[in-house]
Amino acid sequence: MSENLQSIENIQSHKKNKLDLREQERIENQNISARMTKIKHKVLVLSGKGGVGKSTIAVNLAVSLAESGYKVGLLDIDIHGPSIPQMLKLNERGLKTEGDAIIPARFSENLKAISMGLLMEGRDEAVIWRGPLKMKMIKQFLMDVDWGELDYLIVDSPPGTGDEPLSIAQLLPDADGAVIVTTPQEISLVDVRKCVNFCRKLSLRILGVVENMSGFICPTCSTRIEIFNAGGGLKMAEEMKVPFLTSIPIDKKLVESCDNGKPFMKYYSETGTAKAFQVIVDKITEAKPENATRYNQQHEAINRDNNLIRIAIPVSDGKLCTHFGHCETFSFVEVDEGSKQIKYNTQISAPLHQPGLLPRWLHEHGVNLVITGGIGERAKDLLLDQGIGVILGAPPDPPEHLVQWWLEGSLISGDSSCDHSGNLCGHGDHICNH
Repeated sequence: MSENLQSIENIQSHKKNKLDLREQERIENQNISARMTKIKHKVLVLSGKGGVGKSTIAVNLAVSLAESGYKVGLLDIDIHGPSIPQMLKLNERGLKTEGDAIIPARFSENLKAISMGLLMEGRDEAVIWRGPLKMKMIKQFLMDVDWGELDYLIVDSPPGTGDEPLSIAQLLPDADGAVIVTTPQEISLVDVRKCVNFCRKLSLRILGVVENMSGFICPTCSTRIEIFNAGGGLKMAEEMKVPFLTSIPIDKKLVESCDNGKPFMKYYSETGTAKAFQVIVDKITEAKPENATRYNQQHEAINRDNNLIRIAIPVSDGKLCTHFGHCETFSFVEVDEGSKQIKYNTQISAPLHQPGLLPRWLHEHGVNLVITGGIGERAKDLLLDQGIGVILGAPPDPPEHLVQWWLEGSLISGDSSCDHSGNLCGHGDHICNH
């Protein structure tokens, strides 16, 4: 009898431990969310291959943003091979705490950094950890570090698609996206293709591919020598239908700056190589510009106060495009639902087709309603998750006509057809195709 009681007690204790772990995880996620809501944009720097210069890209991207006036945090989650402290010459600065918070090391007025390397006694010390410990450390970097208010958090990840990249992608579900780094040779591109598919499976937006070590420019005669070939990154990006950002050549000054802790984009900002780096910065800030968040906040406030609605309609040749997920252009029509008036109508190029990207992109542009011929149930659910209403079964007419009918209440949602003015699509025997 006593053995049975002991077994029951063990089961109860096991259940309690499970509940305790769930409660602990819930609290941790709340703490992470509280910290991360103060950071406007999060960008992950990834690669399926080691030794491609990923940390070099992350450091110089962060420094360039900081030099441009943005408040930036640089998070190094390469637990086993942290290199950020050396690249920014932070080794001797260490980390401080205030209360329960860790204070990140400061490189400049606009740039803070956190790295496992700042917690190690020496550069040659080895970290021998399994997955759970690494996950715990990454969580601590997110929830216990007092990042303050930032414009950008740049995350430098170790190569591959294992524990660290997976953890950070799951802990930052609202990340702007990933910059994927490769070198031109096929041995690198094979692994980087896996990284692209990793992002797609996690619905992580791909901001673009950077081809590093793309040729060598002779400092004496300016002749370009293709040491590792060139163009492989661009070709791979085109094949996998992801954006290509830029090519960065091998530059002796770039190598020296990493070793000496003098970031290239701070000390050599006028060079040709620096201009290649600047392309990454420009495209990232264009992809989700500084004023995008402010615009969306203002737009939401206007909607509440003035009944303004922003409607997105996929268009082709000035009329509704029946291929919602693959259309190249959206017409954004803003209307005053109270006065039934169209305020303006503009067209914006759609992002490259990636699973799960379009609903987030429309939400970022302040869209409240989508009018389309038809979409799949999964796409409809993703739009609804973003707080975007959907009108299905619209005919291939000009967007201003569709919006006007919607304002009149005669355009209602259907399946593959719509009911307009009492007729099928309002055009007699016309049938919507999608």
